[in-house]
Amino acid sequence: MDDLSARAEALPLEQRPLKLLLVAGSARRIDGCPGLDSKARFLMHRMLGRLPPAWQADHVDIGNEHGKPKIQGCNGCVGTSMALCVWPCNCYGPDSDHQPDLMWNERLYQRLARADAWAIIGPVWWYGPSTNLKAMFDRLVCMSGGNPRPDLIEKKSTLKAQALERSPLWSALTRNHLEGRTAAFFCYGNLGGNELDPDRSPRILAHKAWFDPGEEPYQGEERRAYQGLVWQCRYSGIEVPDTLWQHATTGPGRPYADDQSDDMAAEAQVMACFDAWVDAFVHHVRRKGPVPGTEEAERGAQSTTD
Repeated sequence: MDDLSARAEALPLEQRPLKLLLVAGSARRIDGCPGLDSKARFLMHRMLGRLPPAWQADHVDIGNEHGKPKIQGCNGCVGTSMALCVWPCNCYGPDSDHQPDLMWNERLYQRLARADAWAIIGPVWWYGPSTNLKAMFDRLVCMSGGNPRPDLIEKKSTLKAQALERSPLWSALTRNHLEGRTAAFFCYGNLGGNELDPDRSPRILAHKAWFDPGEEPYQGEERRAYQGLVWQCRYSGIEVPDTLWQHATTGPGRPYADDQSDDMAAEAQVMACFDAWVDAFVHHVRRKGPVPGTEEAERGAQSTTD
């Protein structure tokens, strides 16, 4: 353990309210193309109503909205050098007029750093998370070992970054910047809705021999659609207990038009599953208590982009 980590370990637990960040990870928004809000947004607000009133609950919807920036794609700096991947991301910056970025405009790096725990809610799209959530977590590659000193690489010099990564100094700089927090994941999906034949192959598929339902991913363990996000967190020192990683099936056999948030709200089994997940989250976070050093982490998550 380096000196900085040792000092952080020695910090007393802060006497303050617990701080949370809730993220609705669907792309759908009432102010976007569908004209309807997502189930993720509905569930996020349901969760807000179940949290202890003394806790400080922040929340954000990363859905698509007309006139609102989207999360810019990760440029893969870490593939060139870990030291080129700056914490927090300096490929983009806040309030840009030429590359507007939702991660920075919503100050998500600071808000993630400020929180003791995160609750991520989103749909299963084509056997995985939504593009919005995947983009957010791609942009969080810098939380795992990212370079906190862009001044040492003249902001973005590839050669200087590669030299820094090869130097003894790098081991003193690289660390997991959001380590110690808890993340919880709740995903949902309709398992194909009303699109399937009795054998679970797609009804309108012309070449049915090309699709074997027995070879589909997950086979009853649909929460694994989010396994990439879960393991990214665990890899980065963020705790994801199995009990806080859940999936619920909503609207199976129904047309998509009849599988909206108000339809979900009428599914008692789905609501019970979600409420139990929220209660388990509250229990775990309360028992764990505040994460030391969040104020320092929030200060370290400021933009360094001119």
